[in-house]
Amino acid sequence: MLEIIALIFLTRQIGTIAMRKGLKPGTWKLYTVLSWFAGEIVGLFVGFMLFGSDNLISILLVAIGGALGGYFILKSTLDKKPDAIDDDINSIGVNDLRP
Repeated sequence: MLEIIALIFLTRQIGTIAMRKGLKPGTWKLYTVLSWFAGEIVGLFVGFMLFGSDNLISILLVAIGGALGGYFILKSTLDKKPDAIDDDINSIGVNDLRP
């Protein structure tokens, strides 16, 4: 349950960053969910290879670490994209308040 709450919070964060960059937030939110689950699956495999199948808590901790790693990789990719340029030249005369 806590994992779902964290994922909702993180997708909202990615959505606001994507909007600031001028990109579609829904697409990046989907990428966030997919990277979370992909990182978690990779973390599960790594956890099984490191700890075997007996130590379930350690395996799940490695899986959550992999999920967070997937999120941070996606966030760094999004942060590297340029911000949207707000051209003031296009808004000249739009908000004239003449009587």
